[in-house]
Amino acid sequence: MNWEQIEGNWKQFKGDVREKWGKLTNDELDVIAGRKDRLAGKLQEKYGIAKEEVEKQLHDFLKSSQEMKKKGANV
Repeated sequence: MNWEQIEGNWKQFKGDVREKWGKLTNDELDVIAGRKDRLAGKLQEKYGIAKEEVEKQLHDFLKSSQEMKKKGANV
């Protein structure tokens, strides 16, 4: 899975993103529309964290999404 897939299936991932980063509003998630750069910028703004930390969190989110997808396929 990559960010193009997340962007293409954004409606499915919005809930997961909102659960992980609860400070983001539904309107902000609509504007982000799955774009990694927009999400990164909004996370920096809302949480006051450095770009490197945002990139790490996004990498971890992508990895966990892949693992969840694999588990769902195995059920």
